[in-house]
Amino acid sequence: MSNDRRRILDLLAAGKISATEAEELLTALQSEAGEMPEGSQPSSTKCKPKYLRIICEPGAESGSKKCVNIRVPLALIRAGIKLGSILPGEARDKVNQALKEKGINLDLDTIKPEQLDELMAGLNDFCIDVQGDDKTAAKVKICCE
Repeated sequence: MSNDRRRILDLLAAGKISATEAEELLTALQSEAGEMPEGSQPSSTKCKPKYLRIICEPGAESGSKKCVNIRVPLALIRAGIKLGSILPGEARDKVNQALKEKGINLDLDTIKPEQLDELMAGLNDFCIDVQGDDKTAAKVKICCE
């Protein structure tokens, strides 16, 4: 238990603050720490997500118990986008060409940092069901947290 939380509870026990005031202080303390108060619903004003998470779970038919769980800091992705914007034109052209050769049709000139926030907002709970040629199914979940 944190010192601030303990002090609030001590003030309540000593009768210096009411239960309502203690609840308000604890809620404020939790929101500062980024925690959700018990029994509360997430508000429409969410904190900015910090990670992009990709989870791949095999289907029951596959017989595999292996799961892939990737967690990438969004700060790293944002830094990469910013780095791409300061690359010289010739270098960007080479990167774009190399991506096209690998089958990735992506132009670094069109990606802007502010677009990343829009994309992350759209990935709140994105889920894809994948079925392979051998009829094994898998679930891929992409979300921001």
